[in-house]
Amino acid sequence: MVVTACEHLDVAYRDVAALPDDERVLWIRAERWISHPAAEQALDTMTDLLAYPQRSRMPCLLVHGRTGMGKTMILRKFCREHPTVVDSHLGLARSPVVMMQLPPEPVEVSFYEELLGALGFPLVGEVSRVRARRTARDALKIIGARILIIDEIHALLVGGERQQRVFLNVIRLLANDLEMPLVCAGTPEARRALMTDNGLADRFESVELPRWTNTMAFRRLLASFGAILPLRQPSELDQEQVRSTLLKLSEGITVRIVRLLERLAVDAIRRGTERITLESFEMLPTRAPLLSMEHR
Repeated sequence: MVVTACEHLDVAYRDVAALPDDERVLWIRAERWISHPAAEQALDTMTDLLAYPQRSRMPCLLVHGRTGMGKTMILRKFCREHPTVVDSHLGLARSPVVMMQLPPEPVEVSFYEELLGALGFPLVGEVSRVRARRTARDALKIIGARILIIDEIHALLVGGERQQRVFLNVIRLLANDLEMPLVCAGTPEARRALMTDNGLADRFESVELPRWTNTMAFRRLLASFGAILPLRQPSELDQEQVRSTLLKLSEGITVRIVRLLERLAVDAIRRGTERITLESFEMLPTRAPLLSMEHR
């Protein structure tokens, strides 16, 4: 097949469009970063926190949104931008950003075990709450941590009301002891839980990742995909009905939008149409497993 100049694609991705079909399909299915305003706002705020001078009450950040809105991907990108650096003179690893996931059950010792595991200092055997807390604090200081990121913060809702209050107190005391910003990510329910602790609510700024609607920001998002998906003909992603159909099928959830676009692009390659149009949706199997089981 003769490949056209693919002038609709960004220059950096035109060579990908010349690859064999199977290689293009693999490329489409690989995870990649797509920027959008809410994500950039979260990244910019975290960057500001990283440079914040140490003080007794450090500001914190909550990134919240529905499951599938890309919270974890934003956190991972920030971690990639601030990786661990080895000090060759001292022989020590310095990690300015530490990311952990809240354990399934909000218990203090489990929290410190998860944190120490993320730091590469796993606890051995059963330890007391006091020892676990001290070990975690010492480890964070040794590696020079300047921001602690806690993903899946909504897991604290698993416990009862009293257990939630105890765990929120653990988070507040940790921020006080370390004098470092905390970045938490979770669902909207997690925001309501944090708001119940006045000492934490006053410190946390929040960035919401709302569902996508038919706005200019959504058009820019689709334009970004149109410029990188290695299809050999220009797609019609900015066509009004295409945008509306994408939003209807995905309910404005980022991960569903991405999954649907990937499926449409792969189908366009295999059918030889090489573009996404309104008719592309009609060609998909009726029971195509590309969205969520939530409303089936």
